[in-house]
Amino acid sequence: MSGRSAADRRTATALRRVAAGYARHRDQAGGTWRAYVSVAGPDGTPREAVAEEPDTPVEAYSVNKVAVAVAVLDLVDRGQVALDRRIEVTRDVVVPGSDGIFALDGAWPSTVTLGHALANLLTVSDDTAVRLCGLVCPADLVNRILRDKGRPETQVRPAADPHRFHLGTTTARGTHDLLRGLATGALLSAESTGYLFGLLRSPVAFTDGIRREMSSAQRSRVATKAGWFVDARHEAGIVFADDGAPVVTYALFAAGQAGADDFGATHPAVRARSRMGSGLLAAVDQLTTGPGGRVPPPPVP
Repeated sequence: MSGRSAADRRTATALRRVAAGYARHRDQAGGTWRAYVSVAGPDGTPREAVAEEPDTPVEAYSVNKVAVAVAVLDLVDRGQVALDRRIEVTRDVVVPGSDGIFALDGAWPSTVTLGHALANLLTVSDDTAVRLCGLVCPADLVNRILRDKGRPETQVRPAADPHRFHLGTTTARGTHDLLRGLATGALLSAESTGYLFGLLRSPVAFTDGIRREMSSAQRSRVATKAGWFVDARHEAGIVFADDGAPVVTYALFAAGQAGADDFGATHPAVRARSRMGSGLLAAVDQLTTGPGGRVPPPPVP
C-alpha cells in the first residue's frame, strides 16, 4: 500500500474527527454558528472539514483586528511606515472602559511605537490600538489594501473621522482564507508574517477558547484571535505542526447563546471552542505534513 494512500487516509480520518467534534460541541452550546475549518492534506492543500454558512457576512468584531494588522504591515513592507514610528496617545484617542492596556494606564498624553500598538492590538485585543493604527492607516486605505489582496468580503466600516473606523464585517470563509494566505506567505513579507504570527502565538494571546486546555508548548503552536461583543463570541486561527506547517485553519463565528453578559471562559460558545481545541491538536498530530509554508514558533520567554 503506497505511503501516499496511507497519508490520504490519515487526512480523511482527521477531517471526520474535526467535523464530528465541531458538530458535537456546537450543538451543546446552541445558538447560531457560521464556520469554516480546513485540514491540510499530504501536499499541504487545505481540505474542507466544516462549512456552515461560510459565506454569510457577519460582524467580525475583534477578529478583524488581524485584517487591520495586515493592512498596516503592508505599509511597513512597502517602506511607508516603520514599526518604530512614534504615535501620540492623547486622551481623545483612548476608548474609555474598553478592553486593553491604554484605557487602564491613565498616562495620557504619551507616545508609543507602531509596534507597541500592533502588539496590544493582537494580543490583549486593545480597542484603543485600533484607533492608533487608524492614525497610520485610515479606513479607506485599510479596505483598499484588503481588496487588493483578494479579500473584498473582509472590510472595516468607516466613521466620520477617516482615521477612525468600526471593525466591520467578514465571512467565515474569508477569514479562513486570509489566515491561509498569511501562513503561506502570499500576503506579507516573511519578516512581517513572522512578526504577526509571533504575536498571535504568544503566551499572552487569547487563551480562553481553543488554547484553554493546552500546555504552554501546545499553545505556542496555535495562532488565534478572538472577538466578542453583545452576544457574539468569535475566534479564528491556525494550528501548526511541530515543524511550523499550517495544518488546521479555523474560523468560528458564534452568536445567540445564553449568557450574553458573560465574557469569560464559562460562556457556552467559548467553552465549546475550548473543547474543540484538543480535537484540533489531535488531528494535527496524526498527520504527516507536506510541502508549503513554514512559520517558526515565537521565541520562548
